[in-house]
Amino acid sequence: MMLVQLLSDLHLETEEFEPVPAAGAERLLLLGDIDSSWEALGRFADWPVPVLMVAGNHEFDRRDIDAAWPALRARCAALGITLLERESLVLADAQGARIRFVGTVRWCDFNLFGEARRAAATRAASYYMKVMASTRNGMLFDAEAVRAEALACRVWLAAELARRGDWDRTVALTHFAPSLRSADPRYGAANGTASFCNADDDLLPWASTWLHGHLHCRHDYRVAHAHGTTRVLCHARGHAHKGEAEGYDGCFVLEV
Repeated sequence: MMLVQLLSDLHLETEEFEPVPAAGAERLLLLGDIDSSWEALGRFADWPVPVLMVAGNHEFDRRDIDAAWPALRARCAALGITLLERESLVLADAQGARIRFVGTVRWCDFNLFGEARRAAATRAASYYMKVMASTRNGMLFDAEAVRAEALACRVWLAAELARRGDWDRTVALTHFAPSLRSADPRYGAANGTASFCNADDDLLPWASTWLHGHLHCRHDYRVAHAHGTTRVLCHARGHAHKGEAEGYDGCFVLEV
């Protein structure tokens, strides 16, 4: 097994938090919304173990989506961080087993509650899009644009997860959650939850572990299916002033 440290939703553009390496961790996984300014990514330069990252939605705040990707890749590369977006990477654990890490933002497609509620879920998302203030081709990166990007992520993710290869297990890394089971209990099945969770439950059997962020609460559950079980885990910090960081362990490690 491989021991990984998880950090997500640190929001270091406003939050006071100092990440430190976890004892025994073989990899650090950054699962998005680390710092909308990208400045604090520098804290992970010269980290004692390799760092993998998937971007969160706030990594694109007040930026053009298409221009931001190459700039973010360059920033991460300069710091020694491996950024995964619609990409997979196979790494060996200490016992020689090969683990495939499959990474993408996996934006929200607003299909969480089905077609009947998609229009309402899309309308509820307009608030979050205005907060981000991201653009594409000079236009607001609005809910419809997010949905188009999300569906492209979904197509890639489904194909990649189903692909066979010389690996022993697969770990999915996304910023957005793969299931309503990850909903924040404060909001439950409200229309706005479709801006945080996707209905990717049908993809869970293709991964042994699915790690995500975005929800400012912590989850750890298993989903049974014909192939066994998939562990879904979110270890997000969130905002201290909302009480979301209470009890947060920045040195949490997980076996994958």
